[in-house]
Amino acid sequence: MHSFVQYTPTEIVFGKDAERETGRLAKKWGAARVLIVYGGGSVVRSGLLDTIEKELDEEGIGYDELAGVRPNPRVSLAREGVRKAIALGADMILAVGGGSVIDTAKAVAIGAASPETDIWEFWEGRQKVERSMPVGAVLTISAAGSEMSDSSVLTNEETGRKCGVSSDLNRPKFAVMNPELTFTLPKYQLACGIVDIYMHTLERYFTPVGGNRMTDEIAEGLLRTVIESGQKAYADQTDYEAMSEIMWCGSLSHNGITGLGRPRDFANHKLGHELSAMFDETHGATLSAVWGSWARYVYRLDVARFAHYGKSVWRLEYEEEEEAALAAIEKTEEFFRSLHVATCIGELKTGVLPDETLHKLAQNATKGDTIRLGSFKELTAHDAYEIYKEANHG
Repeated sequence: MHSFVQYTPTEIVFGKDAERETGRLAKKWGAARVLIVYGGGSVVRSGLLDTIEKELDEEGIGYDELAGVRPNPRVSLAREGVRKAIALGADMILAVGGGSVIDTAKAVAIGAASPETDIWEFWEGRQKVERSMPVGAVLTISAAGSEMSDSSVLTNEETGRKCGVSSDLNRPKFAVMNPELTFTLPKYQLACGIVDIYMHTLERYFTPVGGNRMTDEIAEGLLRTVIESGQKAYADQTDYEAMSEIMWCGSLSHNGITGLGRPRDFANHKLGHELSAMFDETHGATLSAVWGSWARYVYRLDVARFAHYGKSVWRLEYEEEEEAALAAIEKTEEFFRSLHVATCIGELKTGVLPDETLHKLAQNATKGDTIRLGSFKELTAHDAYEIYKEANHG
C-alpha cells in the first residue's frame, strides 16, 4: 500500500427535500452574492430553480444566473460565467445540475478568482490552480461524482481538446443530494451515469499496486451495489432506494476513497475523452465502448487481478485464472449491454470509424505520443491505436 492523503471536505446533505437546505448552506459558507449555474430548461420546468432562488431570497442572498451548460461542457460558456461572476461580485458559484454543470461551476470559480488568466491555461496545464471561489452543488444527475471530487473537465470547441484539472480547490463546500430529483432523467442519461460511476472505481481498481485489502473491500462493495441497484434503477426510476444507492455510489466512486493507497489508471477516460471531444458522444457511453477492448489488451499483465475481480464482484468460480479473467471482462460488458449502452465504437452515434481517424484519436490522447496513459499499463500512441482498433466494430 502506498502512502496517501484522503481529503473530502464537502458537506453532504442527503435525502428527500434536501434542496430546501440550499440557502442555509450557502449562507453558512459565507455567500452574499451567488452565481447560479445550470443547464437546459429541466430545472426551470420542474420548479427546482424557483425553489433554489426562493431559498436564497429567504437568506437575503443576491444572485444571477448562467444557463446553457451542455454535456461535454464548453470552455466558452465557462468564460462567460467568469465575466458574470466578476460583474456580480459573486462570492460563491452554485451549480444546479449534474457533472457538466458542476464542472462548469468549478471552472467559473477558478477563473473569477484569477481574472488575469484565461481559464483554458489551467486546463491545458500551462498554469497551476492556486486559488478559487467557494462552490456549492445541488445534484440532479447521478454520474460524474463532481459534487465531491477534485476534478473538472472542459471541452474547447475551437481546438477540439477535452482536458481536466485536478485540485483540492475544486472540491465543493457542500452538496445537496435528493434522489427524487433524478427520477425524471432520460433513461439513456441514467444508464450512462451508472457506467460512469462504475468506471470511476474500475479506473482505480486496476493498477500496478496490490495488497490494499480495505480499499479493495470498499471498491468491490461499491461495484456490487452499482450492479444491483443500477439494474433496479434502470427498470424503475422511481425506486427511491435504488436511486439513492446509485446517487451515493456516484459520490463515493469519485471522491478518492475507492483508490486509496495506489495510483489511478484512468486510461479509459483519456481514450473516451477523445471520442467525446471529436464527436460529442456521451461520456459514459465512450467509456463502455472502449473498456472491454482495453481490458483484453492489458489483462495478461495481471491475470490474477482480473480473476479476483471476477470472483469478488461477479461471484465467478473458475479453476483457471485466465478463464476467470476473461469471464469477468465479458460479465462487465454484459452489464453494460443490460443498460443498453455501447460496448464498441460502432454502437456509438458516430459508427465505425476510418483507420486514419483512429490514428488521430490515439495521437490526440497521447499528445503526439509525448505522454503515456494510465498506470496498469502505460499506453503509448500505438497501444491507444490498437485499443481503438479492437473496439472499432459494430
